[in-house]
Amino acid sequence: MAGRQRLAAVAVVVLLTSGLSGCSGGGDAPATPSGSPTPTSASPSAASPSAHAKPTDRSPHGVLLSAQLAMQTARRAKVSYRLGADAGSGPLFWQPKTALQIKRSTPAEAEQLIVVDTVAYQGGDTATAARQGGKHWERFTVPPDADGHKEIPYAGLIDLLNPVEALTAATAEGTVPEFVGEEKFEDSTVEHYRVTTTAEKYAAAQTQLTQSRRDGLRAALAPGGSLSLTLDLWLNDKDQLVRLQRTGSGDSGQADDSVLYTDLAGALLSAQAPAETDTVDTGVRTVSPLAR
Repeated sequence: MAGRQRLAAVAVVVLLTSGLSGCSGGGDAPATPSGSPTPTSASPSAASPSAHAKPTDRSPHGVLLSAQLAMQTARRAKVSYRLGADAGSGPLFWQPKTALQIKRSTPAEAEQLIVVDTVAYQGGDTATAARQGGKHWERFTVPPDADGHKEIPYAGLIDLLNPVEALTAATAEGTVPEFVGEEKFEDSTVEHYRVTTTAEKYAAAQTQLTQSRRDGLRAALAPGGSLSLTLDLWLNDKDQLVRLQRTGSGDSGQADDSVLYTDLAGALLSAQAPAETDTVDTGVRTVSPLAR
């Protein structure tokens, strides 16, 4: 793949449709939630990312900048992740609104987690139904920030999964990306890049986030005091990120995260609020940046 001509992804407008449709963990018929946030979904007719111009800079830094643009254009993907001892998978939307719908594959408080903008739902399992009188989902929000703005629940988890944030950190001032080589990944050949940074620099690069959210991301990146980070990034022939690995060590802890991105810009991806009839509103909760 090295030396071959590849087209850089350029931004196109991806139309996301919004509709209030329900999903139920208990087999109920779909219902329209009242007062729930609008679920995020992709229109089957939405435009797909396309490439029309060659990037002039094919240095490692230039390629990762191209990848950042490609992932901004994609806006969504299915993620399969392992963050330390925690794992799960499901659709993630990072633009224009935040949405996440995952099924955890390791023990947790609830089997499933849904985040639609500033509202979260947990449950989808028999344990929740037993606790909530037959309803399978708990709806909640998190406290506003110091300026009174609504916060996104599980922001620490979402920021760890967000590919644009990873690429923003990888191309931040002072980083020196290196091209590791071509490798086989599933049925394709990918290019492997590596960047060394720190949890503090990774979080500081996210200038689009509030300070409190950057602080939460730094805490999520550095469990147990991990300080240095190595980012390994694998890109396909469209400069899209298909695999991310973060490893790091510090005085009293270490980081070991892996995220796979598939179905990039997938037209059928969606994250939807559960049916209101199967949901209990549990009010406001405080969610740690380390919550998974």
